[in-house]
Amino acid sequence: MNDAAFERIRPANGPSGLIFLCDHAANALPEGYGTLGLAPELLTTHIAYDIGAAAVVRSLAARFAAPAILGCWSRLLVDLNRGEDDPTLVMKLSDGSVIAGNREAGPEEIARRIARFHAPYHAAVAAEMARSQDQGCVPVLVSIHSFTPVWKGCQRLCEVGVLWHRDGRLARPLMTRLAAAGLTVGDNEPYAGGLEGDTLDRHGTANGFAHVLIEIRQDKIATAPQAEAFAGRLEPVLRAALADMGPPQRLRQTTHN
Repeated sequence: MNDAAFERIRPANGPSGLIFLCDHAANALPEGYGTLGLAPELLTTHIAYDIGAAAVVRSLAARFAAPAILGCWSRLLVDLNRGEDDPTLVMKLSDGSVIAGNREAGPEEIARRIARFHAPYHAAVAAEMARSQDQGCVPVLVSIHSFTPVWKGCQRLCEVGVLWHRDGRLARPLMTRLAAAGLTVGDNEPYAGGLEGDTLDRHGTANGFAHVLIEIRQDKIATAPQAEAFAGRLEPVLRAALADMGPPQRLRQTTHN
């Protein structure tokens, strides 16, 4: 049984402080979990993974010659972007669909999923950050997600959202650069960035490392050519925002808004 919880992309050339993350990269489920009781077609929708996000991360990692960590399993198995004590770590209902295979998941099963899939992913992120520091680089985390164009009947107008909380060192210049590139930008839209215990809170905010979460509307990256094109559009914007931020430093105590 292949229990690999994550995929690691590591460039052949020198060290890079920039690390790309994709918590919701895949819609696969490991052996023994079937389809979690869902119709197979539902596993191709946004409830199972962030459509297009993995392709964008792969392209950006190649463009920046930077490492990346991607989750291997569906967010419905266990949500890598949640703290271990978050009640939505294993979802029983998602956008109107009952996740039958999670309905009876009690503390023992949740602990099993954390140990097999959640903890190894976060250990890999921490190890990649430690490796970056060992190579003399201060890590900067960029997490890529995607969101549906329509939610509960309402059209979402922003094309890209920038999620952040206490540390806006990269988020602020990135929003400015995205807008200058002609994109409609959401500041902590369509979601807020202050989820305690999520990936960037755990590895970025809590440790004083610069970070940002980029949400891309799925109609912009739903196909491989679209994802590649959007990554090409995002590359110079992100490079400029990183330059605007200046040399990354580890904050001993992060500042509030």
